[in-house]
Amino acid sequence: MFKKFAVLAATLAAAVTLVVGTGTASAAPTTALGGGSGILILKGGDKAAACTLTTIGHDYRNRLIGLTAGHCGTAGQSVVGENFQRNGVVGKVTYSTPDLDFAIIEFDAAKVAPLRSVGGVTIRSIQTAPPRFPDIGCKTGRTTGNTCGVTLFSDGTAHFSTICIAEGDSGSPVVLGNRLVGMINAFYYVACIGPETGTNIGPILTRMNTATDNHNYRVF
Repeated sequence: MFKKFAVLAATLAAAVTLVVGTGTASAAPTTALGGGSGILILKGGDKAAACTLTTIGHDYRNRLIGLTAGHCGTAGQSVVGENFQRNGVVGKVTYSTPDLDFAIIEFDAAKVAPLRSVGGVTIRSIQTAPPRFPDIGCKTGRTTGNTCGVTLFSDGTAHFSTICIAEGDSGSPVVLGNRLVGMINAFYYVACIGPETGTNIGPILTRMNTATDNHNYRVF
C-alpha cells in the first residue's frame, strides 16, 4: 500500500514562486504558526513547495519543532511561514522519510510563536490510537481550509476518509475534537471527491522516538 501511497502523496506538494524578505531582529517572535498554518519549503532559486504544518511543540531538549508531510521537503531545506514571507526563514527540515511520509522541522524559537488553534482546528492533546469508522475527522489546510469527513478505514498506520483536500493541504492536521490523530498526505483520483489518506500520529511518534533524537514530543 505504501508504494502506491508515496506516488499519490507526490501530487500534493504545490509548487509556488517565493518572495522572501530578509526580516529583522525582534524582541518577540513575529511569525505565528500552528497546526493548519501554510508553510513554504525552499527548493532553490525562487521556488518552494507549499504545504501545511501538522502541529508544533517541543521535544525533550525543549527545541521548538513541527511536523509536515515528508514529500514536502528534505533534510536541510529552509522553511518560511506562507503568511509571513517578509520575516524570512524561520526553520529548517531536520528529518524526512518516505515510508511514513512525514518530516520534522526545527523552528527558531526567537522568531516563531506557536499557536494551539488555526482556522477552526484546536490541538490540545495527541491520540495515538488510530481513528476508526465512523469517526468524524476534521482538518485545516492552507488550500481548502477547514473541512471534515467520515473515517472510512484505518490499518493502524494510515487512515482513509472523506475529508476534502487538495494540492497544498499535505501535512494538514487530522483531529477528532481537539485530539491530533494524524496528518493529510494524499488523495485518490480527484481533489475533494476521491478519498483522502494520511499517516496516523502513533507511528510517527514511534519513529521520532526510535530513529531521531526528537524524543517525548509534546504539543506546546
